[in-house]
Amino acid sequence: MAEPSQGPLFAAVDAGTTGARAAVVDLEGTRLAEVRRAYPTEMPRTGWAEQDAALWAERSVEALAGLPTELRRRVVAIGLTGQSPSVAPVAADGTPTGPGMIYRDNRAVAEAEELRDRLGAEHMHRLTGHTPEAFHVGPKVLWFRRHHPEAFARTRWFLQPRDLVLLRLSGRALTDRSHANCTLFYDLAAGCWAQEVFDAVDLDPSVFPEAIPSADVAAELPGAVAEEVGLRPGLPIVIGAGDSQCVAFGTGVVAKGPISEMSGSSSCINSAVPTPRRDRRITHFHHVVEGWYTTELGLNTTGAAVQWAVATLGFDDFDDLATAATVGRARATAGGAGGPAVGPLDAAPAFLPYLGDGERDDPDVRAAFLGLSDRHDRADLAYAVLEGVAAGVAGVVDILRRAGSPLEELRVSGGGARLPVLGQVKADLLGVPVVHFPADASAIGAALLAAQAAGHAEEAAAAIAGLVARADRFEPDPARAGAVAERRMWIDRVRRAAAVHRGGRR
Repeated sequence: MAEPSQGPLFAAVDAGTTGARAAVVDLEGTRLAEVRRAYPTEMPRTGWAEQDAALWAERSVEALAGLPTELRRRVVAIGLTGQSPSVAPVAADGTPTGPGMIYRDNRAVAEAEELRDRLGAEHMHRLTGHTPEAFHVGPKVLWFRRHHPEAFARTRWFLQPRDLVLLRLSGRALTDRSHANCTLFYDLAAGCWAQEVFDAVDLDPSVFPEAIPSADVAAELPGAVAEEVGLRPGLPIVIGAGDSQCVAFGTGVVAKGPISEMSGSSSCINSAVPTPRRDRRITHFHHVVEGWYTTELGLNTTGAAVQWAVATLGFDDFDDLATAATVGRARATAGGAGGPAVGPLDAAPAFLPYLGDGERDDPDVRAAFLGLSDRHDRADLAYAVLEGVAAGVAGVVDILRRAGSPLEELRVSGGGARLPVLGQVKADLLGVPVVHFPADASAIGAALLAAQAAGHAEEAAAAIAGLVARADRFEPDPARAGAVAERRMWIDRVRRAAAVHRGGRR
């Protein structure tokens, strides 16, 4: 636990992918304490990814109550965030009527296609900022209605994890505009639910709660809940935003120039734009900063791929894998006179990090090692995994660049920011500095949104600027540029190949 400051403190609650956490943050942006409570992900069928939706709220409350007593007493506001787009059907009393289907769940392929066919992919993108895919909330709702009609009839709302936390803390069913955006039922320009989409699929708009701006106070903490979690009654609860939008805010991505990466189990890459982009591959959300949008692209299993590599390749921990990957990087990207004993394409295999039975924009793609040789050892495989993750990130960043989002630097927050070698690999691939934030910016962003709502907007902005200034920086290594580019082109070719798509379809 960091040394507490003397000013007011702010709590953040994050219903994330691997569990819930609560943090306390001061007006310098310092995370003074954090408590995590895990919940599992089940994969009962290929392409499915479920969680017990009741745990989203219960584990969040447990984490909040577990914060140090002396810090909880000084909290003056609460900010919320969570994984998105994930969703669960919920009865009027807050009880889930079905599973929590998380963002990497790809069961609703047919329903996404139905939305594209009925309304047109181009029109849907102009209207909602998104092109329908199985990972969105809307197709999951339609899948649930089709396959579980009796449970659907008992369902009052479809709520995302953060929404369930708010319901548990306050008794109010609300969402924010960033969560509403990823349903596919929200008009991006008008800032309201899009009736024509509901009409097209014969769905009542009341299945979703009212959507309010991310910086708004959604409720005050009731006395009974305040006693349960050890906080003062009446504290303002700021509804907050999706985790990646809170990361964009917490890393200072509030105007053109930097791009943020929320690097956890998955990666979400966001830039701030004044107007939506026309490229249909790019999704759009209302920024927490009024008048701006965030673009977003992502990858489902980046951190999950690194975790898989640690367990499957027999490394002791992430640091052990990173040490080996540093050796592998030296072999694969050595340049200059003398060079490597073998060429860059033979020095390490290529790796595709799509371990979640598909990707959000390509449900048929699968993970792979390609180019394995008996000359390769664990260090080469470790480097290949980190390089594959970094190349996936670079690929989606390039889409944003071509669409008009300049990249001065990539600002990374989350588990991926704890691996310096991964930051260096990304810098080499992107050709721009990569900045690693030592603390997870989603919780800090949510807490500082709460600070802003509590009358500390200037201090919150100064805190974010200070976090940017203190972050670790990795500069591109020009000596390795040729080998890096050659390997990047190889990985890009492999990604498009029919052989890495289920059934050979592409």
